[in-house]
Amino acid sequence: MSTAVLERPPARSKGRVQKSSANIHIRAPQQTKQLIDTAAAAVGKTLSEFVLDSARQHAIDVLLDQRLFVLDAEKYDAFIDALDNPPPAGPALKALMKRRPLWQK
Repeated sequence: MSTAVLERPPARSKGRVQKSSANIHIRAPQQTKQLIDTAAAAVGKTLSEFVLDSARQHAIDVLLDQRLFVLDAEKYDAFIDALDNPPPAGPALKALMKRRPLWQK
């Protein structure tokens, strides 16, 4: 007679760090830490959760600001017109285009 042994996977608590995670260490003035602690408590988060969520959202905003912009209809038409009808290349652009890139030298 054979006996099968089932093992329960290791328990994972909510705050437990995953193997693929990384540590972020920062120093802050005591007054700033107290401010962040108070804000975190106000929304029911730990200090780490609050800081990570805030930093993540700010990082997304910064990256979107670099890639996304919104124009009203008039400005959009002017933008598209400028893309479709660029000014003729001047002497500086022509000289730049004739230069050989450093990685090809």
